[in-house]
Amino acid sequence: MKAVWYEAFGPAAEVLTVGALPDPVPGPGEVLVRLRASGVNPSDVKLRAGARAGAVMAWPRIVPHSDGAGVIEAVGAGVDSARIGDRVWIWNGGWQRQFGTAAELIALPAEQAVRLPEAAGFAEGACLGIPAMTAWHAVFADGPVAGKTVLVTGGAGTVGRYACQMAALGGARVIATVSSAEKAAHSTAAEWVNYRDSDVAGAVIEMTGGEGVDRIVEIDFAANQAASLALLKPGGVIATYASASQMRPVLDFYPFMFKNVTLRMILVYLLDPATRRRGEAQLTEWLEAGALSHAVVPGDGLADCAAAHEMVEAGTKLGTVVMEWGG
Repeated sequence: MKAVWYEAFGPAAEVLTVGALPDPVPGPGEVLVRLRASGVNPSDVKLRAGARAGAVMAWPRIVPHSDGAGVIEAVGAGVDSARIGDRVWIWNGGWQRQFGTAAELIALPAEQAVRLPEAAGFAEGACLGIPAMTAWHAVFADGPVAGKTVLVTGGAGTVGRYACQMAALGGARVIATVSSAEKAAHSTAAEWVNYRDSDVAGAVIEMTGGEGVDRIVEIDFAANQAASLALLKPGGVIATYASASQMRPVLDFYPFMFKNVTLRMILVYLLDPATRRRGEAQLTEWLEAGALSHAVVPGDGLADCAAAHEMVEAGTKLGTVVMEWGG
């Protein structure tokens, strides 16, 4: 099979190799998926660059990427052969595994290949594992949002854009923070605040008639901690999936405690099975109804993997960079 791999950490153009690897064979409980698309997430490029503190190569050769989509071609022992031919999307393809989705084929546990409704293309399917599931969990982990007000910081980001849509589908009033009118339109949120030229806390409190918000889907906990405290209602929730501005932020503990705030850390790779099944079911329902808008940034094919990584690292794209190729 054609695949992309690296044998050392470093710049994409220097360490990513495109070539042929042996076709994988599905083991017991596994499926073999012929991939048609591979999503390139920030976590993928950070892992390839060796950006994590104390990073070491877990294997001598790594095929990157956790997200992807394709068609089940074969099954291992114990898996219903009726699954052969199913269109599927992949989660955790490269999470603590040597062989991810930057390849024509992948063998992995059957539960990690989820049915992809016909209404969604393979490129859209390659956006679901990390961005969409992170957004779903951040919005709904603490229960329904109908009648609540949800603030999505970084509403034009890959996770934020999905979160804006999902909170609205759940019956919430959604307010997003963005850095421009262009990004506000991209976010899909009906209400927004430009964090570059506005006092976010003051603006949101004014927009909500002094009440504040019930939940925050947070892209940078450290940068927004003070504003979050000011605008979050007592008993509110902050569901945060990053704190890039400060990796070890100082927690303003007592002000949070006296507001009875729930601080939820989101790492989508570690969702428990029951929660993940609920998320998969909800995504399937929305996909079948055509209820979700996907921001796909074309990343060409496997041969262009280094350029796709560089696009993600540049941070200028609006959406998920997806490499897509034919059957």
